[in-house]
Amino acid sequence: MQETSPGSESAILVSIDLGDADYHESLQELRLLAETAGVRTLATIEAKRQRPDAALFAGSGKVKQIAEMVEQLEVPLVIFNHELSPAQMRNLTLHLNTRVIDRTMLILDIFAQRAKSHEGKVQVELAQLKYLSTRLVGQNGDMGQQKFAVGARGPGETQLELDRRKLDKRVHLLKERLVKLKSQRDLMRRSRNRSDVLSVSIVGYTNAGKSTLFNRLTKANVYVANQLFATLDTTSRRMYAEGEGEIVVSDTVGFIRHLPHGLVAAFRSTLEETIQADVLLHVVDISNPNHDDQIAEVNKVLGEIDAGDIPQILVYNKIDVSGETAGVERDECDRISRVFLSAVSGAGIEDLRQTLLEIRAARQASAVIEKQLKQARETWD
Repeated sequence: MQETSPGSESAILVSIDLGDADYHESLQELRLLAETAGVRTLATIEAKRQRPDAALFAGSGKVKQIAEMVEQLEVPLVIFNHELSPAQMRNLTLHLNTRVIDRTMLILDIFAQRAKSHEGKVQVELAQLKYLSTRLVGQNGDMGQQKFAVGARGPGETQLELDRRKLDKRVHLLKERLVKLKSQRDLMRRSRNRSDVLSVSIVGYTNAGKSTLFNRLTKANVYVANQLFATLDTTSRRMYAEGEGEIVVSDTVGFIRHLPHGLVAAFRSTLEETIQADVLLHVVDISNPNHDDQIAEVNKVLGEIDAGDIPQILVYNKIDVSGETAGVERDECDRISRVFLSAVSGAGIEDLRQTLLEIRAARQASAVIEKQLKQARETWD
């Protein structure tokens, strides 16, 4: 049996190819997710099926193979690259005689590790409890023997020992807290709007370099790492900009394919910073061969949170890796639509600054015209 480093946990990854076009990319992301969660992958087991097995997802033959490897390697955890139903998770736990989690629970666990702000922690706990509540059925109340995350993170056994009534009460309390926090953020946003501030949100696929770009633009010191979901809590800073009016830039959580719908719903209040933005900087890792698919995934989630119609500037990052040249591209209306840069080296950053100044100037000119039209209408009336 291979030894694990102190503080880490070992696991077998299981991925079933159901014929999806993005299967290999999804499996690679699972490996990165496991690494981000502090899990050491001992083996990856793959199989092909036309459809999931209703009881075991992977089918009895494949589950027997997994069970043999679990026993041989004494593996404490099996992670499925899919969302398992409550029944499938219970059946797999019994057949494999070890802990089983799915892709959704793995992502929730990473969020539990990374959330730093009070609001972020509340959102994570709410998402975990809502997801896990469906997994409590049929456990005979003996939740002290269950672990529903990597290690002992997440709500923890203490929270899971609560009965259904108390769990529902906790969920209700967390929702009330989020409402209050949302009200506080709305007040701050209205104050910004009255101050003639251009609101810019940085969005993009996870690990595309959003936080590095945010630090470049605002001279902030936001945590940056070559990991998935390095940033969870929305951070806003003013960007130095010559001329009248301010520019406030917000760094947001990264997106990923097959992002759990419940997680999007739970984090909607944080993502409202994105919904209320005047313009989105959609950061793309141009060095990634699948960047077009990643753009589509981000736009899909933006549509789900009602941010699909907000003007976007595509920011093609990591040109230091891909070999592209720094610069801008304009659309048929002579508006900048794409910026090529490297957030690490700083190449092209000034082009992006000038792009934001240009947007701010156009917005202010539009506001002046609107004000003049309003005054003219009042005069006519």
